[in-house]
Amino acid sequence: MKIAVILGTRPEIIKMSPVIRELEKRQEDYFILHTGQHYSYNLDRVFFEQLKLPQARYNLEVGSGSHAQQTGKILIGVEKVLLDEKPDIVLVEGDTNSVLAGALAAAKLHVKVGHVEAGMRSYDRNMPEEINRILADDCSDYLFASTEKAKSILLGEGFPEERIFVTGSTIVDALFQNLEIARRSADSELRTPSLEPGKYLLATLHRQENVDDRQRFASILEGFEKVVTEFGLPVIYPIHPRSRKMMEQFGLKPTTLNLVEPLSFLSFLRLESNARLILTDSGGVQQEACILGIPCVTLRDNTEWVETLEVGSNMLAGASPDKIVSCARLMLDKRDRWPNPFGDGKAGERTVEIIVSQ
Repeated sequence: MKIAVILGTRPEIIKMSPVIRELEKRQEDYFILHTGQHYSYNLDRVFFEQLKLPQARYNLEVGSGSHAQQTGKILIGVEKVLLDEKPDIVLVEGDTNSVLAGALAAAKLHVKVGHVEAGMRSYDRNMPEEINRILADDCSDYLFASTEKAKSILLGEGFPEERIFVTGSTIVDALFQNLEIARRSADSELRTPSLEPGKYLLATLHRQENVDDRQRFASILEGFEKVVTEFGLPVIYPIHPRSRKMMEQFGLKPTTLNLVEPLSFLSFLRLESNARLILTDSGGVQQEACILGIPCVTLRDNTEWVETLEVGSNMLAGASPDKIVSCARLMLDKRDRWPNPFGDGKAGERTVEIIVSQ
């Protein structure tokens, strides 16, 4: 069996790393196609090197653009590779334009599709990611659900049970595998800010609905500054280039935040694992915080990772400064820990076993 692994963003590289490692371990016939959705492959090459993954065989270099332009370029590029390589199955993970285009190109060529992280729903169709994940599920022959809740969502939408496999989340595998790599790496290699564990808060903010809306962006930044004032702990914000660009365009000048340059994944993972609290609009970071046992406040009005709310690792604060502060207060006061709802760290192994045993 020949397997194509399609990815295009750094979170996809991270989340797909356990699957790639398992394919390597089993010496399966597979290849990696990198779409270049967020960065050029040359910029992402360091991710493959740090995570000790084999390099991509194909590089589409689609770059930025509108959703239609980007998805169209990926669709054209993926179709050409699939026609040349003739894989038996295409694997995609998550909810990006690369996921949608990869799944759609494969489905139209009658190549089987496996969607890792299937069944996630925020029920907010204003988010392009929600459209992508729904359509990717519709294209898929194998629906690899992270949790029983995701399986129940798919069943409720009419997907046949024989196409659904609960594997756990590959993020659990990736966190533990990659945290071990981070711990073995030298401080000089990681260039992590020198901070005492548990004595700082970590923030990430990058979603289009937050940083492209001046009022909402300003409101969240005000919330960060109030958190610094109230709790006397620094907020470390590794700022994405696009978020910095919008901050400058809107004339927003936070004075109490520690803005740092974007970090490598291993550097960020070390910072994340030692934070007292995480403030984020990232789905992946919500999940990672839950698994690592770090309290989280989500800067959105909804989340596809409802399991984090149910076990008590996370709260939704939206963009209100006062709500951000009150949620931070509640999460900082949390004394009990929560069960990890995302599996035992063997999702990559299960996913590959299901594929090769069919």
